[in-house]
Amino acid sequence: MSNETKERAEAVKLLSGGNPQIAKGYGNEPIQAYIRAMPGWKSAIGRRMDALIEQTVPGVKKAVKWNSPLYGVEEGSWFLSLHCYAKFIKVTFFQGTSLDPVPPVASKMSGVRYFHIEEGTFDEARFVDWVQQASRLPSEKM
Repeated sequence: MSNETKERAEAVKLLSGGNPQIAKGYGNEPIQAYIRAMPGWKSAIGRRMDALIEQTVPGVKKAVKWNSPLYGVEEGSWFLSLHCYAKFIKVTFFQGTSLDPVPPVASKMSGVRYFHIEEGTFDEARFVDWVQQASRLPSEKM
């Protein structure tokens, strides 16, 4: 990591639970700023998830809103988001109840399911399978 990259990552405020505070923006750069600012082990997993999403969904659209990276097939319509917490990364699948198998963590929001990634527990094959499925479903307009 270059000194400039380290300085930018250090300048980012971490919110409650360690989630980076990143300005709203569209495209790859805000996503990369978020990933650089993810604390500890989460940054390496963030880079890997971003690369897997790009490989799985060619031309994927990206944005950061509400201090969370969003991924979609169309601009303004999203199938997945990420959010850092103290002990895990929460992956939100907006149509998660339509995935097979359904991601393990329930939501109060209809259709939404979560996948929590704790240090040393990232199941890449499962993640890629869910990304493939989620990218083919109707997306959440935000």
